[in-house]
Amino acid sequence: MRLELMTSPAVADYLTRRQGILIPVGATEQHGPDGLIGTDHLCAQAIARRCGEEHGIVVAPTLSYGMSQFHLAFPGTVTLRPSTLAAMVHDIVASLAATGFRRLYFLNGHGGNLAPLRCGIQEYHAARSLAGGEGLASVQCRLKSWWEMPAADALRKSLYGAQEGFHVTPSEVALTMATHPDVIAPFDRPPPITVGEDLIVHAGDNYHDAADYRARFPDGRVISHSALATRAAGEELLKLAVQDLSADFDAFCRAA
Repeated sequence: MRLELMTSPAVADYLTRRQGILIPVGATEQHGPDGLIGTDHLCAQAIARRCGEEHGIVVAPTLSYGMSQFHLAFPGTVTLRPSTLAAMVHDIVASLAATGFRRLYFLNGHGGNLAPLRCGIQEYHAARSLAGGEGLASVQCRLKSWWEMPAADALRKSLYGAQEGFHVTPSEVALTMATHPDVIAPFDRPPPITVGEDLIVHAGDNYHDAADYRARFPDGRVISHSALATRAAGEELLKLAVQDLSADFDAFCRAA
């Protein structure tokens, strides 16, 4: 159930039964020599839309651009400033809250988005708190990256171990092979050459500027042996991620 393909009366009818919505968010950035530039938003979008179709959940249009400034030394990358992404998320939360949604689930596909997404969500909560709860609807938001889904996470670790790495991972490449086999096929490439990777804090894609990133990670990959990806693995990852997302979304919507 894609929000952009529904009518306003259909959304109003949905809201009489449930007030939850899935919001996929990713990025448009380089994914090495072989990965698709849209990988991060394509993965989150595929999982969210499959979950919406199978479980009758409304899915918002995908936020296809993210905070990707450290990839700008590679052609094709498009980034938002952290403040721009945070402002967009605040306005999306405010808009959905104003029209009746009360449980907003952000499904993320890019580590660099995490801090701006949290900031945007907290901007909405702060505005409501500072107004003493007046004028703004009370909503709850959940932010989770697709690779945190328990069964999908267990599978990617069992398949790839340390070769999963941090960027252009074989798991995300496998997902794009499963969902877009017409544009990405299996490929052969040796493990990446990485310079000074021990100096980088990877959590949340916590890198420096674009020139520094390109010097440390010459072909764009970060310790990720992306050539290990297969379409079959991607199909299994998609199935497990959808199952996990459905269960977590239902629990989120039931919570007080």
